Amino acid sequence: MKSSTFLRIASIITFLYFAGHTSGMPWTPDAGPAAMPVLEAMKSHSFDAMGSTRTYWDFYVGFGIIISLLMLLLGVVLWQLGSLAKTDALRVRPIVASFFVAFIVNTVLAWKYFFVLPVVMSAAILVCLALAFITAGRSKIAQQGTPPDRP
Repeated sequence: MKSSTFLRIASIITFLYFAGHTSGMPWTPDAGPAAMPVLEAMKSHSFDAMGSTRTYWDFYVGFGIIISLLMLLLGVVLWQLGSLAKTDALRVRPIVASFFVAFIVNTVLAWKYFFVLPVVMSAAILVCLALAFITAGRSKIAQQGTPPDRP
């Protein structure tokens, strides 16, 4: 397969990751009687945050929404990189490498702080990015085997 295909697969998995994360809003894994005091405390305890009165709940929900939007954007960018890789796979390698490093960190943090599904999604994206990077490098080898264009 080509690097563009792996980037498109990574994009689709990222869109699924986005959809799963967003559908979990408000991201409270437990709403039982034992969890309610914690949730109520997050909603009721206000504090000053750089001149604005906020609660822990505001931060919790706000960061969750920001993460969803960033995942959506990442899915779009990966799709666009897939398009660019069709014509010049070698030039997308540094960007793919950057996303690869970011998804290493994402996978480790998902493993440490969350549960199996985000770990699997992140690891699947990581594998696609690694394969896109490798296959983009192979396109360089293929290009070196052809003579340069002469005017």
